[in-house]
Amino acid sequence: MYSDHPMKAVNSSPAKRCRALPASAAAAATGAALACGAVWFFARVDRHDERACATTDGLCWTWWDWASVPLTLTVALISLMAVYKRLDITPRLAVVPPTVLLAPLPLTAAAAVADWWGAALAGAAWAGGLALATWDRHRIPALAAAAALLIASLGTLYR
Repeated sequence: MYSDHPMKAVNSSPAKRCRALPASAAAAATGAALACGAVWFFARVDRHDERACATTDGLCWTWWDWASVPLTLTVALISLMAVYKRLDITPRLAVVPPTVLLAPLPLTAAAAVADWWGAALAGAAWAGGLALATWDRHRIPALAAAAALLIASLGTLYR
């Protein structure tokens, strides 16, 4: 359908525009669940390390120390790819890697300030904001919110 009006988008459908917010809300719920899971997993790794290294006076590493970050990133990557495919959030390759690779900054800052529920809120805001950025109409505000969250988390971590 062609439009002569310069401000009206060609082939714009209200159904496609309304799909962004529910999909971003589902992505935010996924981000919150992954953040809670990561906080729980790292707490479990810390408890395991305390027991395993209780008798050691020097440096002590267990295989959990070496495997915890790659395991967490792999689970998050696979989970987000599956959820984003189900929600029809595209392009997944442009959204998922920044979501997974930069997420430890806001999650760590939020967990340092407000424990697991802060990490859950930060994970929800981070994943929801970057998922919302896949729609043209919401790209600038979503990326601005994600950038503000990233800058605030860096300020929290390095103050």
